[in-house]
Amino acid sequence: MENKPSIVPKEIRNLIYTIRGKQVMLDSDLAALYQVETKNLNKAVKRNIERFPV
Repeated sequence: MENKPSIVPKEIRNLIYTIRGKQVMLDSDLAALYQVETKNLNKAVKRNIERFPV
């Protein structure tokens, strides 16, 4: 098993923005959390759009 750095919830809270009453995260921040490139994260979202709420 790989040793992955633990993510502190407080750090994640700092990446969540409220825009027009909705809580959102930037795709680049999510990609960094999942340790993938932003373009690959966006491809995965497009392939599995039903898993992501609007």
